Amino acid sequence: MATKKKNLAVYPGSFDPVTNGHLSLIERATHLFDEVTVAVSMSAGKNTFFDFEERIQLMKGAVEKKPYSDRVRVVGFEGLLADLARQLKATAIIRGLRAVSDFEYEFQMALMNRKLAREAETVFLMPALSWVYLSSTIVKDVAINGGEVTDLVPNNVKKALDKKLGRNKKKK
Repeated sequence: MATKKKNLAVYPGSFDPVTNGHLSLIERATHLFDEVTVAVSMSAGKNTFFDFEERIQLMKGAVEKKPYSDRVRVVGFEGLLADLARQLKATAIIRGLRAVSDFEYEFQMALMNRKLAREAETVFLMPALSWVYLSSTIVKDVAINGGEVTDLVPNNVKKALDKKLGRNKKKK
């Protein structure tokens, strides 16, 4: 009996920082694929709030105790996503769509990835309705301006934001 080839998806992003919307997409992807590789991009040219290693560690911490964690791995990558998809033998590239405004850019990226890595089909997923408005940019803006992000990000990310923003005061 031949063994079935695993369906592997790669979910790329800068994840600066990881949000509950990202985790929603990861969970949804684990229902569709045997394994999901979350690929944290180095984001050359992007001025990130958290550095590359911090973003990898924050993502690992965010998924480590989830029910689906045995089917998710986190890697860092630099360069073309298509090269990573080929290297991982991914059958799909997961991209998140929150609104129609995301579609044009994501559509262009999907077409380029199809040209560069034909074996990996782009699959668009939407986060749970409760996270449609959420983005890393919004989370950073709220946190920097003193707003509460507890319900927007995993606990490890909330702690990292507080630390980076100098808000680690012990409560009595």
